Amino acid sequence: MIAFKTLRDDRLTVGIRMSKIEKTAEQWKQALSAEEYRVAREHGTEPAFSGNYYNHKEAGVYHCVCCDQALFSSAEKYDSGSGWPSYWAPASEQAITEIRDTSHGMVRVEVLCSQCDAHLGHVFEDGPEPTGLRYCINSVALKFEKE
Repeated sequence: MIAFKTLRDDRLTVGIRMSKIEKTAEQWKQALSAEEYRVAREHGTEPAFSGNYYNHKEAGVYHCVCCDQALFSSAEKYDSGSGWPSYWAPASEQAITEIRDTSHGMVRVEVLCSQCDAHLGHVFEDGPEPTGLRYCINSVALKFEKE
């Protein structure tokens, strides 16, 4: 059992996590496209309204492009108007890791895949009920599996 703690509050969730997937930069470069590598492994951001999934409406599950872990469900997806796919909750709290991000002169909460540490995007506290959260995720960091 591994304990997970989010940065937003003091909740502690206990769950079972598989071993971390670790690869060298060269191995990731061989497995991913240049844009997938830039965003997921180098903490980049795709331009707003440019990704495949910001306006995607099909039912299914969004997986990590690097390791195929299930991250977000279409049931929690909504149109935030931001130009990136947005979700009010992850598929499970164990699917993601949240870390403090002080890059670009801002303080934000970065969202990573808990399985492989791929950069997914950020989470903000301006989302809809029931959580009030907006997981703002790069399309290129995801792959979709239709129901």
